[in-house]
Amino acid sequence: MGDRFQVIVDLDADEADAARLARRVVERLVAEGVVLAERAKCVPGQPLGHPPGPHWERAVTDDWDLEPWDGLAVHTRRTGFTSGADMPGAALCPRCGASTPLGDETWQRFGTAMRTWYDTGTATVDCPACATSVAVPDWAWDEAPLAFGCLGFEFWNWPDLTDAFRAGLAELLDGHRTTYVWGKL
Repeated sequence: MGDRFQVIVDLDADEADAARLARRVVERLVAEGVVLAERAKCVPGQPLGHPPGPHWERAVTDDWDLEPWDGLAVHTRRTGFTSGADMPGAALCPRCGASTPLGDETWQRFGTAMRTWYDTGTATVDCPACATSVAVPDWAWDEAPLAFGCLGFEFWNWPDLTDAFRAGLAELLDGHRTTYVWGKL
């Protein structure tokens, strides 16, 4: 069966904002009963997370068969979020919309920039189509999503989050851009 996850990533929060915004979101989710305030061992690969609260169903679609059996991990450091084992086939420029196939040479350029972003918090890749220098977190991806940010809310083994829930969570993030990454391990 495997474990599935859904992540709402703040693309604009920096390391200075991440903890403050994470507290705001968790406090709201606790107040609404979506998650519990107490942290427990309830997320794969993390020491602690927030277990589902008594009103977890406020966050998910109506077509669920099972209750969530894991919790919410909150990431407040530079993190590259992936959809699992699959990697995208192309990078999509946010400036011109061009699709750049990710062959070996192109992946090497992006991979170097991704490592630099992870180490320093800033890195760009020039778009081959429009020659614009684009920050790593601003690129979009086909097929298997990637996201780069200092703040992510990772729900493990929950039914599908609703669009309204995801939008409401995004509103708590000072107008920052967010993206949604999901996958299965």
